[in-house]
This record gives sequence, C-alpha cells and structure tokens, in this order.
Amino acid sequence: MKKLRGYIFSRYFLGERIPQYVQNLVLRDYCDKKKHEYLLSATEYTMGNSFLALQQTLNDMKNIDGIVAYSLFQMPELQIDRIKVYTKILKSNKELHFAVEGLKISEKSDIDRIENIWLIKQTLPKCYQYSE
Repeated sequence: MKKLRGYIFSRYFLGERIPQYVQNLVLRDYCDKKKHEYLLSATEYTMGNSFLALQQTLNDMKNIDGIVAYSLFQMPELQIDRIKVYTKILKSNKELHFAVEGLKISEKSDIDRIENIWLIKQTLPKCYQYSE
C-alpha cells in the first residue's frame, strides 16, 4: 500500500474553484479505489502563483511514496516550472497522482501525456475566441 500526501488548493486554478472539503473527498475516494493510504493534504496558499506548499511537500517526501493532487491543473502554469516538479518526483523515485483525471506520473514517458493535456486546456479558450 503506497502512502500518498494530498495536495489541494485554497484558490482558483485555471478559472475553477473547488471547495477544500470536496477536494479532500475526491482524494480520499481516489486513494481508496487505488488501495493507497491517503495522508492529510497540504493546502496551497491563497496568493496567486504561490507553490510554497507544493515545494514543501516535494522536500518532505522521505517517508511517503508520492503526492496525490486534486487535479493536474493545480500544477504551475509555466511549463518549465511543471517540468521541475515532475523531475523532482522522478529523481526521488516517487509518484505524482492526479485524482480528477485518474492519471499519474511514475516514469518519464508519463510526462508527455500530461503536457499534451495541458496544451489542449490552454489552447481551447483561444479557439473559442476565434469562433465568435
């Protein structure tokens, strides 16, 4: 049974805001279904573009097997910053799970799939602007 530390937001991310208790319910359900042990969530600070709680969680992974975030869209918006997170996870031989999307990063090849989803999410609003 893998031990996963939760990671949730207390602010909007990509135009969405999900109450913290709902995020925690989703994380608990995800871990139950995957037979992982869910550890109390680290909650990101309200300040925009703050990832201090994520960085602290990444630095404190010695006794856990990884992190389970509510959504992959809670990762930093800049690709270079996301890649740093993914790299730290993989170098530590840990996993990064995304509960809503049902995806995880446990090896380098998983990153391309996650980044493709990010690219689609960032491109869609621009498509709608041109269709009007």
